[in-house]
Amino acid sequence: MTLVQVRLRSVGAAAGGWVRRSSYLKKWVVLGTVIGVIAGLGAVVFYLALQAAGHLLLEGIGGYAVPLPSSEGGRSSSGHFTRWWAVPLVVALGGLLSGLLVTWLAPEAEGHGTNAAIDAVHRNPRMIRTRAVIVKLVASAITIGSGGSGGREGPTAQISAGFGSLLARTLDLSPEEGRIAVSVGIGSGIGAIFGAPLGGAVLAADIVYKDDFEVEALVPGLVTSIVGYSVFGLLETFSPMFGYAAAGYEFNQPVQLAWFAVIGVVAGLVGLVYSKAFYGISGLFKRLPGNTILKPTVGGLSVGLLALAIPQVLGTGYGWVQTSLTRDGLLGIPLWIILLLPFARILSTALSIGSGGSGGIFGPGMVIGAFTGAAVWRLLEAFAPGVPHSPAPFVIVGMMACFGSIARAPLAIMLMVAEMTGSLTILAPAMVAVGLAYLIVRHFDQTIYRSQLSNREEAAAARLKLGLPMLGRVPVAEAMARPRLVLREDDLLRDAVTRLEQRQLRGAPVIDAEEHFVGTVRLQELRGPAQQHPDDSLGHRVDATAPSTSVGATLDAAIDALPATTHWLTVLDDSRKVRGILAFSDIVRAYHQALRADARRMNRVASNAGILDVQVGPGSSLVAHRLDERVLPEGVIVVAVRRADAMLLGLGAVHLEVGDQVTVLARPGHADDLRSLFDGPAVSAHRTTATDPGQS
Repeated sequence: MTLVQVRLRSVGAAAGGWVRRSSYLKKWVVLGTVIGVIAGLGAVVFYLALQAAGHLLLEGIGGYAVPLPSSEGGRSSSGHFTRWWAVPLVVALGGLLSGLLVTWLAPEAEGHGTNAAIDAVHRNPRMIRTRAVIVKLVASAITIGSGGSGGREGPTAQISAGFGSLLARTLDLSPEEGRIAVSVGIGSGIGAIFGAPLGGAVLAADIVYKDDFEVEALVPGLVTSIVGYSVFGLLETFSPMFGYAAAGYEFNQPVQLAWFAVIGVVAGLVGLVYSKAFYGISGLFKRLPGNTILKPTVGGLSVGLLALAIPQVLGTGYGWVQTSLTRDGLLGIPLWIILLLPFARILSTALSIGSGGSGGIFGPGMVIGAFTGAAVWRLLEAFAPGVPHSPAPFVIVGMMACFGSIARAPLAIMLMVAEMTGSLTILAPAMVAVGLAYLIVRHFDQTIYRSQLSNREEAAAARLKLGLPMLGRVPVAEAMARPRLVLREDDLLRDAVTRLEQRQLRGAPVIDAEEHFVGTVRLQELRGPAQQHPDDSLGHRVDATAPSTSVGATLDAAIDALPATTHWLTVLDDSRKVRGILAFSDIVRAYHQALRADARRMNRVASNAGILDVQVGPGSSLVAHRLDERVLPEGVIVVAVRRADAMLLGLGAVHLEVGDQVTVLARPGHADDLRSLFDGPAVSAHRTTATDPGQS
């Protein structure tokens, strides 16, 4: 390890201690500012990379210049190609280069970055690797710059979310703080690249759930988003992306509400098609034979061929949205293209990103919505009363309704589009369209971001805190075990494997020369490298994203930090030195001890309740029944269900399965009846035969 790394880790440990001691306001002003600066700089870097890639690939080699939005100069385009034969080849080349980068360097950078960042919020806020962020930036610039259909928000969201993840690792933030850091990274990155700070702040709290709001992320999101917007504005532009598109619009004809309602219904249905088609085509590519390098190449070639008929599918499409905002511009596009473009964009985005390319799906969603609104305007403009002279209000509301509904973030998207078009006056009638579109999408329970959870109760951390409040009273120090092995990062690979095998351990924490925790290693991941390079040091194989918890924390915070794929974590003190190991079995044991202690206290007050552990047998009548079906006797409360390595709450939606270990609170007199009920008749009869003295 270099001297620079040692000093950086020392600084990180000291800064982490300061964060843990700071008040909420001080903490998030500092952290939010730092994340915001990175969000703004990341947006600038990707913006410049995308411009360079587009100039080199689609313009330079393909001979086609896409139109640009107002904030980028407002360049128009005729839609004609100077070298039509080169366009499919260039888009295919972009897919090939993107596939090579992603496959060789960071497979997790495939697809759309916002979904991956949302997944990190829920599963493990420390999981976003810095390498994946860099690969995402370059691969997305190549995919979109060569003509692939994608949005520029995915990479910027992953840059700032990845930095939030880095802070969670470096400063050893609590799981809740880590989730907030990644969430505000998502919002600030998207808000910066689109010039929509308020929408970005609300998006940080709105995007992680389908039907809920992460209120804890709102205030930090305000700080982070305005800083990111300011940095991007200072280095690029503060102008709205599409200018002041509907500056003269006034809502003074109530009859227009009927037409906005039509937009809402159509936009909601188109949003459903977007989600279904995107994941359907993405799934098809995953099932097709061939490697992950050739698939985005095929997807790119298909988009290039489609563009020969409908050039509006190339690139981000923001310039074509700019064109559609004016009457003359929209009337200059053939009607058949306007009617087909929402579906052509859905297809091209699925081919570009769903095939394994890299880019965002946020931007294409707004382009799809914009031309949905434009199509409604073109069909109604000739005869319907109250239709505005300019198509801008319909185009803007189409953006809000279509993507706001399918992203399940209606409020955030409304604000963002209003900021991007300088059209706050459109919000009142837009609420009709957005509300109807959202209700349609919600009815079918669809979303474009599959990593979203329904609400905070579904999230593991919130569920445990709401359903198992006793975890918050048990200290980690009482549950942890002493580490059986702690490795050093300068240990040789062969020695590390030998020591792990001798102690029959699947993994161990790793420390540096100053005994600071740097991550963990797993035996199964070391065996191959140890055979090939036995004299390499262990430091290159350390998982720096591994979860950890503080020795002063409680079990709810510890289990909150425990990803679904990991069954143990390292316990650290304030100096990031290893103090213990906390396995899932330790959490279960400590939790049961706390339950029994509470039951004993309860028995002293009223001797009619106790804790009982039972197992669901194969002959039990409870198998496949939900707990809310009243299958248990009156007065019996299911506290928890242990299934393999998972702990489930005793909630009504839980189905019982054979082998489940169930902890119940019941009167002592019900113990035998409960055991018979859970065991099933065959096991109960055997138990009676074996234990009844009268039968021996």
